[in-house]
Amino acid sequence: MTQKKEVSQPNKPKNILFIAVDDLRPELNFYGAKHIASPNLDKLASESMVFNRAYCNVPVCGASRASLLTGSRPTRYRFLDARTQKDADYPEAVSLPQLLKQNGYTTISNGKIYHNGKDDIAAWDSRWFPKGNVRDYQMPNNAKEALDIGYGPAFETIEIADSTYFDGKIAQKGIADLRKLQHGDQPFFLALGFMKPHLPFNAPRKYWDLYDRSKIELPESHTQPKSTPKKAFHNFGELRQYNNIPKKGDIPEPLAKELIHGYYACVSYVDSQIGLVLDELKRLNLEDDTIVILWGDHGWNLGDHKLWCKHVTFETALRTPLLLKVPGKTNGQTTNAITEYIDIYPSLAELVGLEVPKTVQGQSFVPLLNGEPQEKDWAVSKFKDAVTLIKGDLFYTEWTKDDGVAYARMLFDHKTDPLELNNLAELPEHQETVSQLAKELREKWGEDFLQKN
Repeated sequence: MTQKKEVSQPNKPKNILFIAVDDLRPELNFYGAKHIASPNLDKLASESMVFNRAYCNVPVCGASRASLLTGSRPTRYRFLDARTQKDADYPEAVSLPQLLKQNGYTTISNGKIYHNGKDDIAAWDSRWFPKGNVRDYQMPNNAKEALDIGYGPAFETIEIADSTYFDGKIAQKGIADLRKLQHGDQPFFLALGFMKPHLPFNAPRKYWDLYDRSKIELPESHTQPKSTPKKAFHNFGELRQYNNIPKKGDIPEPLAKELIHGYYACVSYVDSQIGLVLDELKRLNLEDDTIVILWGDHGWNLGDHKLWCKHVTFETALRTPLLLKVPGKTNGQTTNAITEYIDIYPSLAELVGLEVPKTVQGQSFVPLLNGEPQEKDWAVSKFKDAVTLIKGDLFYTEWTKDDGVAYARMLFDHKTDPLELNNLAELPEHQETVSQLAKELREKWGEDFLQKN
């Protein structure tokens, strides 16, 4: 049973509003994408520190969230896939919400924070998730298909109120909680896990109407070069489950553009819901007492490398949006320092004056807020056999066996190849670099990487 420490009012630390967005890639205005309608995220970015080079440690939702919330790296045997549970994979780790609860915070989880609704349950004072089928269709035929076979189409557009879909309900629950918490004696950790732009791309019609599909183009990287190991690609089975998606082969161009259109609509929809929460935070005069952090659990492919979804170690699946608003410290700064998601835990802990448990492997990025340089200039991400070292402009991936021996490699230099189309790993002139990166990868992937639980 987690014991909660009493907090005296004069020493009350900052609240934390912790906003997770499922499958949100950094295709946003403050990252240079001028075609996205996201005014609320844009405003938050103008008040935050914007991390230009933030990377998830695992490009799949359940594992990414468990890793982030424990501040612990994935290993060969830990934090593997969507169904990962912190309690099963790393029960001895004290999670971020658990640490905060032990130190007097009221901890609330709304929507999708962990992938499994019962994971790490002792860390929360309350947990809530909207009722209904998780595909959240509102058109009757689609809803019936979801009940009958689990999946309907990959998107729907309908004239409907924002609050009908799950994300609208999550926003309203967050607003109700803020109103209850505003006069509380304890600081709060309010976690809001928004569902979109996760598949299916369901959003009210007005958000679809923000975009002209005739102007949507397939990505420049819509190709699979022969120099890239075949292991780097997959059949995007997550998308194939939906009934209007072909079971094999490339996605036809008109359908691909419709999917991209739906993704954009969902980004604008979730932006609007997040805006409602942030507006309420301000209206309640909680802004100056609340740290706001917003993150997407991993990147997402929209036809990049002819791929859809995540589950790869290309930058499109690893790079993520990350915004941190700290009252009195941030006002639209940007940083190009390489940041890993396991760094979020120790950073938030430092900002509220707490020591982190020994199981936390991340490194605080608070020095960046103070204008100091970041000592760490690398990140490590993993999915199944693939482990990636990100260092400067270099993205080096190895597919390894249980003993850590590599059986395939890829190396991209973003200085000359930002789209990752020219694998350098097997070229003779790059073997010295490959050897050095292979050595560094093993030094940095964690002491317990090859240890069985």
